[in-house]
Amino acid sequence: MPKPSVHDPFAALRFRDYRLYTLALLLATMGYQMQSVAIGWELYERTNSAFALGLVGLVQVIPILLLSLPAGQLADRFERKHTVMWTLVMLAICSVGLAALSYKQGSIELIYACLGLGGVARAFNQPASEALLPQLVPLSVFSNAATWHSSSFQLATVVGPALGGLIIALQNSATEVYGLDAALSLTSLGLIVPIVRQRSTPLTEPVSLKTLAGGIQFVWQHQVILAAIALDLFAVLLGGAVTLLPIFARDILHVGASGLGWLRAAPSIGAVLMAVTLAYLPPLKQAGKTLLWAVAGFGVVTIIFGLSHWFWLSLLMLALSGAFDNVSVVVRRTLVQVGTPDSLRGRVSAVSAVFIGASNELGGFESGLAAALLSPVGAVVMGGMGTIVVVLTVALLSPKIRQLSSLQPTLDH
Repeated sequence: MPKPSVHDPFAALRFRDYRLYTLALLLATMGYQMQSVAIGWELYERTNSAFALGLVGLVQVIPILLLSLPAGQLADRFERKHTVMWTLVMLAICSVGLAALSYKQGSIELIYACLGLGGVARAFNQPASEALLPQLVPLSVFSNAATWHSSSFQLATVVGPALGGLIIALQNSATEVYGLDAALSLTSLGLIVPIVRQRSTPLTEPVSLKTLAGGIQFVWQHQVILAAIALDLFAVLLGGAVTLLPIFARDILHVGASGLGWLRAAPSIGAVLMAVTLAYLPPLKQAGKTLLWAVAGFGVVTIIFGLSHWFWLSLLMLALSGAFDNVSVVVRRTLVQVGTPDSLRGRVSAVSAVFIGASNELGGFESGLAAALLSPVGAVVMGGMGTIVVVLTVALLSPKIRQLSSLQPTLDH
């Protein structure tokens, strides 16, 4: 009798280029999360406006909405590694601009302009980066790669906000945070450079509306992928409370800038713990039902967070929200990347970026607007309730997501 195969929790990390890529992601994300804390703190200190916080999301999402599909076609047509490198240079330039504006107390409009330029860089970075990932490991271990990818991302969002909040608390200024973000972007660039050029199947068809919309057509024809992306979109759009955390930290929980850093870090702490757990566990056997319950749980803990006036309970609920969200991220990323032909990965990743990346920024705008019209507590609670409604709707309209027992059939697709 052959011995049963042993699950290797470190399978993806045994590949050099994947390790370089993951470390680069860790550093770049840590810098971006530090920047997010600094922007929220500085704008609220200078404007005392929830709407100003919401505009941060809007100015960053407009480039994603406008440029992600062309960026996806670029990722399918040219070397993805080079696109990632150039976007890291752009992000470093934006951070230097923010540091100068913070030091000189420059205009709020110019701060938004820098954030918008950063949004352009991320619009091109995400499809290329996501499409590059499956080229770094065999598809048979991609689910493990997606788990560690999520783990490194979430670890960065633990360290980044906490470090950003600490620096602001010590310096009473955001200038140093922006400078450190620029340095981390350039370090990430240095890690991407040694990655060996990957074989791919470049798009050879002429540029046209048909090739531009190839990713949309592919997602629309695959109900399970569409349902997974839709769940992530509406959960983040309706259930995200991150944009309003400066208000909760100062006016509701009364914990100041250092407390804000921990509130921002809490979802990622939960996500890291969940990612490590998923890496050690065998592949999910009821992936569809697990996904639905995880997103529903995200909505429930969001409601409890909105109603909480106790700092430790709020931290726990945010940590649980990150844990539930991480399950959704791993399942969606595996479905999207492994189930997509290489020649379409950039464009399908671009569609995912529009849905998921845009939902993060639009969710921030929606939260700021809802808080301005209602209250911060009302905005968060209603968002959590809306997330649960979305889960019930997707479960009813997409039977294939309920029936998805394992991600392994996708690997055989």
